[in-house]
Amino acid sequence: MENLNINDAPPPPLGAAGAPQMPPPVPQLPPQMFTTAAQLLDLTDKKLMVSLRDGRKLIGVLRSWDQFGNLVLQDTIERLFVKHIYADIERGLFLVRGENVLLLGEIDLDKDEEMPEPYRLAPVQEVFELHKQEQARKKKLEKVRSRKLAAFGFEGEIIGEGIL
Repeated sequence: MENLNINDAPPPPLGAAGAPQMPPPVPQLPPQMFTTAAQLLDLTDKKLMVSLRDGRKLIGVLRSWDQFGNLVLQDTIERLFVKHIYADIERGLFLVRGENVLLLGEIDLDKDEEMPEPYRLAPVQEVFELHKQEQARKKKLEKVRSRKLAAFGFEGEIIGEGIL
């Protein structure tokens, strides 16, 4: 018999042939099971498109993230779409607060340069002017809708006013 003491590791269990049996492997969860910011681990150092709650679209390389879903994008461009034209605005290093992310996805680098047929690249100034006109039109339409709803007794959002 061997001289063993309490600090020695127990002997490995023997298999059917008398050989030491290996412990069963620890089961790993598939990446689809992560529903938290940990799922961003697979997207680190990859080119992503991030759609924000305010409607902006950002394209950049994911360099870092935290448990709140805050993202650090490198070499970021903002892609501005108006009707069937678009422009890319250089933004550089970009920090996105996690609560503002609406959607994000990896960009296929093989199809990165291809743009669907109706869209064409235009100068930034032209797209920006059209974008401002579109925003003004939407704001005007929203005011008309708010007035119509108010006539039926619906209240809009009251910002900065308090009832005492």
